[in-house]
Amino acid sequence: MNYAERINDIKDAAAKMSTPVYQEKEGCKDITPRTDLQQNKSKLCTLEEAIRRSGLKDGMTISFHHHFRGGDKVVNLVVDKLAEMGFKDLHVAASSLQDVHKPLVEHIKNGVVTKISTSGLRGELANEISHGLMKEPVVFRSHGGRGSAIANGDLHIDVAFLGASSSDSSGNAAGYSRSQNAKSISGSLGYAKPDAQYADKVVILTDDLVPYPNTPNAISEHDVDFVVEVDSVGDSSKISSGAIRDTKNPRDILLAQQAAKVIVNSGYFRDGFSIQTGSGGASLAAVKYIREEMINRGIKASFALGGITAHMVKLHEEGLIERLIDVQSFDKVAAESIMRDPMHKGVSANEYASADEPGSATHFLDIVILSALEVDVNFNVNVLVGSDGIIRGAIGGHPDTAADSALSIIVCPLLRGRIPCIVDEVTTLITPGSTVDVVVTEYGIAVNPRRPEIAERLKAAGLTIVDINDLKERAKGIIGDAQPLPFGDKVVGIVMNRDGSVMDVIKNIVE
Repeated sequence: MNYAERINDIKDAAAKMSTPVYQEKEGCKDITPRTDLQQNKSKLCTLEEAIRRSGLKDGMTISFHHHFRGGDKVVNLVVDKLAEMGFKDLHVAASSLQDVHKPLVEHIKNGVVTKISTSGLRGELANEISHGLMKEPVVFRSHGGRGSAIANGDLHIDVAFLGASSSDSSGNAAGYSRSQNAKSISGSLGYAKPDAQYADKVVILTDDLVPYPNTPNAISEHDVDFVVEVDSVGDSSKISSGAIRDTKNPRDILLAQQAAKVIVNSGYFRDGFSIQTGSGGASLAAVKYIREEMINRGIKASFALGGITAHMVKLHEEGLIERLIDVQSFDKVAAESIMRDPMHKGVSANEYASADEPGSATHFLDIVILSALEVDVNFNVNVLVGSDGIIRGAIGGHPDTAADSALSIIVCPLLRGRIPCIVDEVTTLITPGSTVDVVVTEYGIAVNPRRPEIAERLKAAGLTIVDINDLKERAKGIIGDAQPLPFGDKVVGIVMNRDGSVMDVIKNIVE
């Protein structure tokens, strides 16, 4: 068969097909456009349709992320719909829960939600659970611990409901949007990525449906089963509310200055160092003083890690930090930066802090500055349960970064009002003292006896080094002996270690 005969046979075969794939036009050959590829309409559906098609049943596990923090609208929207559809006995596995999730209280009372796994609880939901609302204890994991549990199957997710600032109809989703119709922006979707990768079914909810392909994306269409367009997935203005704050408090500024001096004289402040700061006011303020020393000494950081803020973006844009590794954007400036800057990288919770991944970023972390509700004389830290026994915080990446960093610094005042922060024993153990190196207070700096070389360097720099027991006694001398908390016998929370073992339990508070 010659070439001309072969072409004729191909044309004849194509002509018999129901959908032509070949057309010849005057002077050229052309392929018929496949407009159906522009929109994968098979994934587009309503929320109720997505729930029904997902195969969700009573007793299953659903998951959410918290990148919109206090502005999140997805959890309440989805659980309200599940309640309307008659679902019961569901396990809510959220990366964290906020004040805005108060409506879950009624869903727990009505039996729609009977289990919760999370990194943190706040507000009325936390208060009710602390008083014994749930029959089963809430399971608390760090961000890295949650990522590991999802990956190894300890936390199996049946259906993940993930809010995205933009998505195309195939499910290519991101925490930002380049369209003029953008309603929300969250930045990194690091805590949603493990859910998208490992959940049996994945539902993307978005308030900005964009043309295919949505690129670059944080979540790939290959991991997405359904796409639901809603009025709003979150209020971006509330991302930086609550625990994330700048400070003008003189005490916080003093703590920040002391923390910066610890870093500068620790032996780890050198060209190419890496750093993560917590969300507390003193931790964020410390960045200002570190910046001044970096400029004075001609030092640049290789990367900044974790929840990225405008402070870190500024240092990066000034050329003082080479890369930003972002698991959660803590404000609008950071969220917009990750959209436009290729050196600002969004990573999953596993890439951020999983103990099981040799390449996770925390393994390469030099310095971390963290806050605390309580520190005890053995350097153990509590960031979850308040001095009144009420759950009011989140584990976050606290134990992950403390364990993996070369230098972990805890910044906290000696007292908060009439409440001591340096105590004999923490109310709830979150971060083991074996992973904590330095505690900075306004009355001096305590160095873990496990790190005598750091103590010597700080003393040589003229910093005031004190025994942590002396700090505890000073607090006690001011306020006297604290009354024991009225804990009951019911376990309302279980704190998991990074390796999947139980770290501590939280008992109900009785008033």
